[in-house]
Amino acid sequence: MGPAIYFDGRTSARHAVTVEIEQAVLVVRDAIERHILARWPHHEIERLAAPDRMVRLGRAGTGLFARIEIREPTFAKTMSEFAATVRRSGDRRGRTRAIVWSLAAVASLLMVGIFGVPAIGERLIPLVPFSFERRLGEAVDAQVRAVLDTGPPGRPFECGTGASEKSGRAALDKLVGRLEAAAGLPVRLRVAVVRRDEPNAITLPGGTVYLYAGLIARSELPDQLAAVIAHEIGHIANRDGTRAMLQTASLSFLVGLLLGDFVGGGAVVIAAKTLLQPGYSRVVEATADRYAVDLMNKVGGDARALGAILGRIAGAIEPGPKGLDHPDTRERVAAIDAAAAPRPGRALLEPAEWDALRRICAR
Repeated sequence: MGPAIYFDGRTSARHAVTVEIEQAVLVVRDAIERHILARWPHHEIERLAAPDRMVRLGRAGTGLFARIEIREPTFAKTMSEFAATVRRSGDRRGRTRAIVWSLAAVASLLMVGIFGVPAIGERLIPLVPFSFERRLGEAVDAQVRAVLDTGPPGRPFECGTGASEKSGRAALDKLVGRLEAAAGLPVRLRVAVVRRDEPNAITLPGGTVYLYAGLIARSELPDQLAAVIAHEIGHIANRDGTRAMLQTASLSFLVGLLLGDFVGGGAVVIAAKTLLQPGYSRVVEATADRYAVDLMNKVGGDARALGAILGRIAGAIEPGPKGLDHPDTRERVAAIDAAAAPRPGRALLEPAEWDALRRICAR
């Protein structure tokens, strides 16, 4: 008897179990509650390919991808010797069946990739609950932060936490609060400033926005920064990050579901890279620009400030290289100026508040 991980082949759940070798069957028990999850006859057990220092067993003839994975060295050796005495997967009939199932799985994934992934992005996104969208954002947040946090050990990743930075955090909260109240989002907005020198911002599914310190440094007026935040709110309202993530990473999620690894492995990495380099299309960017203009007009800010900051940073609000379909900066600025209301008399922050916000990363 020894410890193992069991996958029943019907769901993606991982079960911590103990495996017992009885006279005619292999018994799989829940490691905590001790109830029996499966009984595998010896003659149906086959040894499957596995990484080094792991023994992986499957059950032949069931049509399920159920498997047992043993990593504990002593028990793995025992199960390796046991598997050598029972049916192996090397017979011709077993190989043929495995090839057929593999080809069927590949064909299914290709069909999903060709027809299902675009449907997820364009047609099914309205059906995705916002609670699930928040979970997606939380799943990739750690990976995104790991990529962005390249500072020395001990330095806070987010600005605004030190005593000298709290007045800047208060000014940011005031700015974000005005925009959030006017936007009426179905999710709670969370905006953080991170210690990165690039003039960028990224948005995660579920309402998290990371503003780079370099963006604040390149903003000459508070309304310019507010307009960028309004643009990112537009991506949240239109669920652009979630759509892009599902379109790009959904095949990896499907493979993860098949192999019982939804939030581990490569799917989260691919999703995080998608958010860091979205490459939104002309239509998506134009829609977010228009949303930002409308929101700035609504709160009494200078909507033309979005065009001004775009011109200063050459369209690099979103990080990473842009695709050929990305709109030209001059076209975007012209469209923003055409839709903007007359310039207001006052900025969205007082001069002292803006000075404090520009020092939010003082530490």
